[in-house]
Amino acid sequence: TQFGKLIVAYKKWSSKEKIEEKGIEELMRIYVKFNQEKDEDASLMEEARNWFVKMEQNDEEALAIWNWFKDISLVEFERVYQLLNISFDSYLGESFYREKVPALVQELEEKQLLTISQGAKVISLEEYDMPPCLITKSDGGSIYHSRDIAAVLYRKKNYDFEKCLYVTGLEQSLHFKQVFKAVELMGYEWAKNLVHVPYGLISLEGAKLSTRKGHIIYAEDILKEAISRALSSIEEKNPELENKEEVAQMVGVGAVVFHDLFNQRIKNIDFSWDEVLSFEGTTGPYVQYTYARAKSILRKCGAEDNLQAGVADENTVEMTIDCRLLTDDTTYALLKTLSDYEDAVQEAAERYEPSVVARYAVSLAAAFNKFYHECPILHATEGERNARLQLVDCVQQVLKDACNLLGLQCPEEM
Repeated sequence: TQFGKLIVAYKKWSSKEKIEEKGIEELMRIYVKFNQEKDEDASLMEEARNWFVKMEQNDEEALAIWNWFKDISLVEFERVYQLLNISFDSYLGESFYREKVPALVQELEEKQLLTISQGAKVISLEEYDMPPCLITKSDGGSIYHSRDIAAVLYRKKNYDFEKCLYVTGLEQSLHFKQVFKAVELMGYEWAKNLVHVPYGLISLEGAKLSTRKGHIIYAEDILKEAISRALSSIEEKNPELENKEEVAQMVGVGAVVFHDLFNQRIKNIDFSWDEVLSFEGTTGPYVQYTYARAKSILRKCGAEDNLQAGVADENTVEMTIDCRLLTDDTTYALLKTLSDYEDAVQEAAERYEPSVVARYAVSLAAAFNKFYHECPILHATEGERNARLQLVDCVQQVLKDACNLLGLQCPEEM
């Protein structure tokens, strides 16, 4: 339906030249304008619905405009995904499943699951204390429910998933309960492996983010600002650092991602530039800096190569490690924190909760920094030095692994 609105807005308030020049910015402008104007002119929504129906009926002009807008959007998405170091093996838009809805309707009719309500075809879910699951509108058009059911049937057939996770806002919880129940009623026992993983809303200065109202923050703006601040910090504190721009991108993007994942996903967040871009305290840069510190210690002691998995080649002197020398309370606390990693990962997986890993990474970084300040390495006896270096190596491995799970890259130097 959003594309129906966009087509109307494009024809009324924009042009091919403007959209080619400004891309997503112009599409956003006219989309916001449409939603402002429709409150004054009810006919606009009718026009938008008509264009949506045309798309459903494969109208050549409607589909050409839609494809054009979609391609502009994908270019924007791809740029942000690259900043986040995200790539996809496969993705199919919602529209892909539109043509699969007639076969779904036929299957539902054969299984006698459909009833007619005010001209629309629905699955009654009254006995499960839910509103009806709408399959086709009164004009015959498909709807979110029908496209999502068609999508999950396609995914099961093509990927034969063990589990299918839907990561969306909490406000869509009812929608997915209806969809999953519909799949179950169709007789598919694997419906129990469909899982909705909801997250809370982000507000801006106390107001809900809304594309329709133009009350938004661009992800790309946040990431670029974070990278810029990270670069300024590097210029100030370590101007001789090699690959400054590359490190700034790792740190800036890491700050934004870690801030998001450190919070429990179900919680609502009020967006604050200062908080998101802070490099102090329980932050991604703090964890990344701790990793870089551990790597620096290993380099200074020449221990990077001869600690790796305890394997030595002809150029490496194998170190003798006696862990019985690690007896002080600070070291014991660090060892105990290290031993908790597997449980943290297991809990995060079972609860679909990345914050468990993020909070673990902060606790490990804190335990390591205390160890670094209280337990000398360079000036310790050879036995203590080797044992402590082994511990430093374990910490850097676990920190890097935890960051990798969260989507953060770790610079070797900061």
